[in-house]
Amino acid sequence: MSDPIKTLPAPLAALLARLPPYPASWAFVQGLNRLLAPQLPDDVRALLQGRSLRLRVLDAGVAVDFCWRGAAFAPARHGQAPDLSIGASAHDLLLLARRQEDPDTLFFSRRLLLEGDTELGLLFKNTLDALELPPFDVRSLHPRRVLAQLCGRAGKDQRM
Repeated sequence: MSDPIKTLPAPLAALLARLPPYPASWAFVQGLNRLLAPQLPDDVRALLQGRSLRLRVLDAGVAVDFCWRGAAFAPARHGQAPDLSIGASAHDLLLLARRQEDPDTLFFSRRLLLEGDTELGLLFKNTLDALELPPFDVRSLHPRRVLAQLCGRAGKDQRM
């Protein structure tokens, strides 16, 4: 018998759904720029230029909008239809980030939704598959660790 699909508790999902979209998009792109952007090949950067993407956490009612601008990801205006929308539960997105689940498996079991430009979706998926990313560790989001990293980076910036 397979495991039930895990979803966020309803009170937490209700709270998250009330948050404004821009701060979440801003925070999300900070992570993308730290982990993903430095590894993107130039041809992928060119293909992403000006394209808008939306990541939807379905069980939380949260969506983050972002795009590639110049040399980095940037938050995008929420409300406009993105070129590509990717959606899944928080649990399934975490499994993807930790590389514990294959995107194709989730897609074909209808637990990963892709809407919009399918070529852009394949580009994004194939790029992520080709990169040597460390497995995502939820503990890295602990406020003390994030603050320590920001303080360490700020100290380096001031010395330059």
